[in-house]
Amino acid sequence: MDNLEIIKRKAVQIFNEEDLDKKIKSGKKLTIKLGADPSRPDLHIGHSVVLRALKQFQDMGHEVVFVVGDFTGMIGDPSGKSKTRPSLTFEQTRKSAETYLEQATKILDKEKTRIVFNSEWLSKMNFEDVIKLASHYTVARIMERDDFKNRFENNLPLSMHELLYPLMQGYDSVALNADIEIGGTDQTFNLLVGRDLQKDYGQESQVVMTFPLLVGLDGKEKMSKSLDNYIGISEDPFSKLEKSMKIPDDVLRQYFELTTDLPIEEINSIMSGDIREAHFRFAKELLTMYDDVNEFENLKQKYLNIAKGGIPTDVEEVKIKEDEINICDLLVRVGFASSKGEAKRMIKGNGVKLNSKTVNDISKTIITKEENIIQFGKNKFKKVIKG
Repeated sequence: MDNLEIIKRKAVQIFNEEDLDKKIKSGKKLTIKLGADPSRPDLHIGHSVVLRALKQFQDMGHEVVFVVGDFTGMIGDPSGKSKTRPSLTFEQTRKSAETYLEQATKILDKEKTRIVFNSEWLSKMNFEDVIKLASHYTVARIMERDDFKNRFENNLPLSMHELLYPLMQGYDSVALNADIEIGGTDQTFNLLVGRDLQKDYGQESQVVMTFPLLVGLDGKEKMSKSLDNYIGISEDPFSKLEKSMKIPDDVLRQYFELTTDLPIEEINSIMSGDIREAHFRFAKELLTMYDDVNEFENLKQKYLNIAKGGIPTDVEEVKIKEDEINICDLLVRVGFASSKGEAKRMIKGNGVKLNSKTVNDISKTIITKEENIIQFGKNKFKKVIKG
């Protein structure tokens, strides 16, 4: 399967496929645009769905342009939420952009990726320019955006500047004369605004490609750091493996299809076998893409050992100067709890073990001259020693 077919396979909608094929066959080096949200710099494998599509375009010889919404980020797009998103400072948007790029280039070729900030053109517009831009869209069309419509009908606050947001994002495509823009299905309306504006400004309309929003580890909501149902691109390899084992069985196929480039035939073969081994195979694919796959077998063995109640051999050491320390203070000291109150709740919830035995007494004293292994949950371990 060639790169374009892989991209088409993963896309939900293409506006329109005939235009896409025409642009690809033209032999022209195309400008492929992706808007980067500077308010969420930590990338997870849900973001990798569109990033891997961009990588396919790069491999085909086209130019990928990251548009960092530093100007629009200072305004705040509700993005389907029921209220206005808090605006960001200029400094926040630039710092987030650096973090975003560092993680995104784990997938993309840094040398073939162009970064631009939409403040480069939007901040230069005067009020007359804004009025002219607004004249290209009617209120009725803007109110077709579901979240705007719902908030208006339910008498929830809807500010004028929010109605301008899709026009500003759409104007990014005009400023770049983009050939193709990709994004998640939640961005469909904004992407199509760009397609319409290009036509009004005398340009060839961009092709819009939307991609699925990966469901999170809870199997219900879309993957999100705020919901703690994500696998981070920059997480440590063992964490990637452990979280891969938590993916609900009924969505594992979607993870394979959207976040890897494995052929469908191979995915079918994997999914028709033992489901636990299928999870391990997915974890191996993640390590192959983002880390060192040579670590996989050792990490798998570590996971199996912990699952059986064992203690890893490579536990991080924490030195304690005191001869003895209260168990709650120790949990805070090693970083398992942020406060003594949280530590007490962890113990009362039977979540803490000392040398493989559950701790029930919040007043328990630990003698540090003896080697102790403190454990929280299934996979968090620290070795406590005197020092």
